[in-house]
Amino acid sequence: MKDARESRTINWYRTPLAREQLRELNQASDLKASLQVLGHLSLIGLTATVAWFVQDRVWLLLPVLFLHGTVYVFLLNATHELSHGSVFRTRVLNRFFLRLFCFLGWRNHVLFWTSHAEHHKYTLHPPDDLEVVLPSRVTFLALLRVSLFDPRIFYATLRKTVVHAAGRVEGEWEQHLFADNPERRRALANSARGLLVGHAILVSFSLYLGLWLIPVLTTLGAFYGGWLRFLCNNTQHAGLQDDVADFRLCTRTVWLGWLTRFLYWHMNFHIEHHMFAAVPCYNLGRLHRAIRHDLPDTPRGLWKAWRQILLVLQRQQTEPEYQFIPPLPAPVTSS
Repeated sequence: MKDARESRTINWYRTPLAREQLRELNQASDLKASLQVLGHLSLIGLTATVAWFVQDRVWLLLPVLFLHGTVYVFLLNATHELSHGSVFRTRVLNRFFLRLFCFLGWRNHVLFWTSHAEHHKYTLHPPDDLEVVLPSRVTFLALLRVSLFDPRIFYATLRKTVVHAAGRVEGEWEQHLFADNPERRRALANSARGLLVGHAILVSFSLYLGLWLIPVLTTLGAFYGGWLRFLCNNTQHAGLQDDVADFRLCTRTVWLGWLTRFLYWHMNFHIEHHMFAAVPCYNLGRLHRAIRHDLPDTPRGLWKAWRQILLVLQRQQTEPEYQFIPPLPAPVTSS
């Protein structure tokens, strides 16, 4: 029997844009993509270099590693953008950096894209989208765990990778995504095996040569210092509505400073990204300016965004069904 989820179509609202304007915004650029990728890698290389030179002084090494993890973990946002295939104009560059960054961040690119494509089609419409489910569970303990190294998070990632490498899937969501597609399931297993073998080789050679810091900077790099990414990523949908066909009501845009926006790969423009997913991340600021007349009020900075989110989450403790509905601008009518 065909899964009922496959036949569902959601008639999403999107702010009207002139076709020529949208075509221009959709244009990918190898130059802009290179500046984004090489800029991010340069920051990672800088923090790794400083860590290398202070590795014999623990009192300096620990804060440097914290900074390294802070910039390193945003590679997961890079994989998100690259999986859309919209960063580089040259497709082979998208595929190369997608696989490289997924390896560095312990992300199975097959699992991520298979899930994320459904998330875009059915955003916050369970059971069609189980990548993000409301209400969100955002706690200070979770923030603390990703900020410091929590072996449980690493173990959960390693265990999941081993399960996939063995050709198995777990849970309702993975069963839905892979159970009836043997070819995609093989790709999932092969990707997981590549992660395991690659990191095993990296760690083994590094330890054999006495270079213990290399796996700390790479294999473990995505598992500490994640405080800023946590604060950015969890603004995307927390406290908002599900089962609505308007991205302005189920996703949140936050105005961020240039450095955080750069590290976050411009995903602070999250309404815009969901409305027009083919627009490269470095063009989302222009898209925001083109449609902001039709968007709800944009919080300026993480503090204002989280003040709003925490009030909603606090109210949901006593009113579990409560969801925040941001006021929308009045529709523009032609005279």
